[in-house]
Amino acid sequence: MANTPKKSDFLKEKIRHIDFKGFDATPIIESMKGMSFTARDTARAADILDMMLSDKDCTIILTIAGSTGAGGCLQVYHDMVKHNMVDAIVATGAAIADMDFLEALGYNHYRGTPNVDDTTLRDLYIDRIYDTYIDEEELQSCDKTIGKIAETLDPRPYSSREFIREMGKYLTKNSRKKESLVQVAYEKNVPIFCPAFSDSSAGFGLVLHQVNRQKKREPYVTIDSVKDFYELTKIKMESKTSGLFMIGGGVPKNFAQDTVICAEILGKDVPMHKYAVQITVADARDGACSSSTLKEAQSWGKVDTSYEQMVYAEATSVLPLIASFAYHRGAWKNRPQHGFAKILDA
Repeated sequence: MANTPKKSDFLKEKIRHIDFKGFDATPIIESMKGMSFTARDTARAADILDMMLSDKDCTIILTIAGSTGAGGCLQVYHDMVKHNMVDAIVATGAAIADMDFLEALGYNHYRGTPNVDDTTLRDLYIDRIYDTYIDEEELQSCDKTIGKIAETLDPRPYSSREFIREMGKYLTKNSRKKESLVQVAYEKNVPIFCPAFSDSSAGFGLVLHQVNRQKKREPYVTIDSVKDFYELTKIKMESKTSGLFMIGGGVPKNFAQDTVICAEILGKDVPMHKYAVQITVADARDGACSSSTLKEAQSWGKVDTSYEQMVYAEATSVLPLIASFAYHRGAWKNRPQHGFAKILDA
């Protein structure tokens, strides 16, 4: 009779997050400039990121969609903030809560396989992201922690940026992992926006908080996505120029791009985003490509196409190379620190 599988049979090997500081990708990126196809696109994207870092007037907005955090890139994002390569972040709720905050609490993502019986995984309370596993019990612990943070706050509407800042503050005393994006962003005053914040563990935790408060007929915390939009637009209006470094697309990409239009609606004439890089596997033929190609975005008045590059690749394969190239070029060492979170909190 076959042995009944246990959770420990699957959750054995932790995902190891890549350290782009530990290797110098400059030689390979330089070599790729003489190649074709995705190699040349990747090299030009690395050059454009370096241009953003070298431009003292440029505000760099990092957008994150998809599961690269779970797949081994959390340290990439942490180190980009730590080394002043990013001034603001727009991400999915899952990228921030289910991936980074989860690991900051001491939990992990695990190496798995797509060739598995998902019914067995469900029976064991294991969630799968392609070839990566998460312990659902640990994820629910993350949900409840977010609910507990909400319980400590004044019951009023918060932008996701304000609430994530409270998550970072919580981690300064309770983190069990050093390389947390949420914590380092709090410490470096880099704002993080999640326009679809409730589509994540954060949503479950905040629902729990609201239901408990409603039962007691008490006021509760809510998330104001319109305030998010205004706050990010204020950053755009404060910036002489700006650049977008986008992992995936979707809501985070479009949210960051739309700040140009929002500023215009508010009567402020701001330039289009001067620099833009997008790493995606999405297709343009259905009219989407994770919220349009960058060239298409120019027709909307969002992106200047002088320095733009689409890289059609799965992001975990090229992001570490691009980040390593930009890091070892060293332009980040002389960049001003904007501290936009402090400005927004004022």
